[in-house]
Amino acid sequence: MLLNSDDFRREAQRQLPKFVFDYVDGAAEDGHCLRRNRSDLDALTLTPRVLRDTTAVDTSVEIFGARWKVPFGIAPMGLNGLIRPGGDGILAMAAERAGAAFALSTASNMRLEDVRAAAQNGVQWMQLYVMHREMAQRIVQRAQRAGYQALVLTVDVPVSGYRELDVRNGFRMPFKPTARLVWDLLTHPRWALSSALAGVPDFVNLTADGEAAGSASMQAALLARAMDRSLVWETLAWLRDHWHGPLLLKGVLSAQDAQLALRYGVDGVIVSNHGGRQLDASPSAISALPAVVNAVQGRMPVFMDSGIRRGSHVAKALALGATAVFVGRPVLFGLAARGPAGVEAVLKALTDELVRTMTLLGAPSLADLRRMQGELGEVSAASTARETRSAVPAPSEVS
Repeated sequence: MLLNSDDFRREAQRQLPKFVFDYVDGAAEDGHCLRRNRSDLDALTLTPRVLRDTTAVDTSVEIFGARWKVPFGIAPMGLNGLIRPGGDGILAMAAERAGAAFALSTASNMRLEDVRAAAQNGVQWMQLYVMHREMAQRIVQRAQRAGYQALVLTVDVPVSGYRELDVRNGFRMPFKPTARLVWDLLTHPRWALSSALAGVPDFVNLTADGEAAGSASMQAALLARAMDRSLVWETLAWLRDHWHGPLLLKGVLSAQDAQLALRYGVDGVIVSNHGGRQLDASPSAISALPAVVNAVQGRMPVFMDSGIRRGSHVAKALALGATAVFVGRPVLFGLAARGPAGVEAVLKALTDELVRTMTLLGAPSLADLRRMQGELGEVSAASTARETRSAVPAPSEVS
């Protein structure tokens, strides 16, 4: 019985070859940041209020003029076609049905125009990696024409984190057959057959027209995250010349960077450590969130990803000031385990858990959740207690 994201993770591990599962589930170096994301969220507590009318619970939120049915979306993730052919479109359509947002990665395996068309009534954002500015400019212009509502520039990847599981598995593009890889495929025949029929996933948005396959060197560069390290705050003016809509920065953990984002006209930030896949020494996203919220003082929306596994995690992030959150690995586990039905089940579980949490807290709306006088407990883990105490407001400061 698959009831929560951990259940779907175990089923995904059974369904996927080891090198694919490790790519999805793995993190940088020793995985300390990955574990902090989850443990710090788990350690926070919310105090219920009683005898409050929760006959109807409203989880909707309005962001950049669009109404989200739930205060979460699917985070931008690359190589979804490796998990299941057509994975990007499956995720976008599931998000649309759930009333959640969807962010498409530059490293997607479907043309951005096709993904937009697959869920044209949904909220869709485009994530951008900048390896070569001319290529990035083309992607931005195509996303503008296709009707994506916001552009998300990922800023925490000047170089790829050291993901040792991928190195041990020889994970690279293009794939090179080895005895270990052959055995991995033979022991997962269902995945191997569907992948063989669909063909090796390609980073189709790296070409001028989005039709032909990207060059092997360009694909390798994207997989290795060989980004343009000359990008600085002033570079945002170049993006503004080509993108005419909300611009967000993803990967902000510093209050000072959040203030700079305001100064340079950014429309929103996503507090994120890339799911623990970049700098293993980074703080958890939830511990960094309050300082960023305090720094912007309501002048822009603040989002969060990294570590969200439960609807109660969503509630905790919202209580700390997040406008909404983005979910990564859980939906990929659902995609691997049960395809479209698995993604929808994960999103439904998150929604049901959030509604149940809000009901038990006595918060019938997100505004009530943010205003409620419940207390947030300190993180108890010795390794993170100090940083969290400095980042999380005292109970009297939490609105």
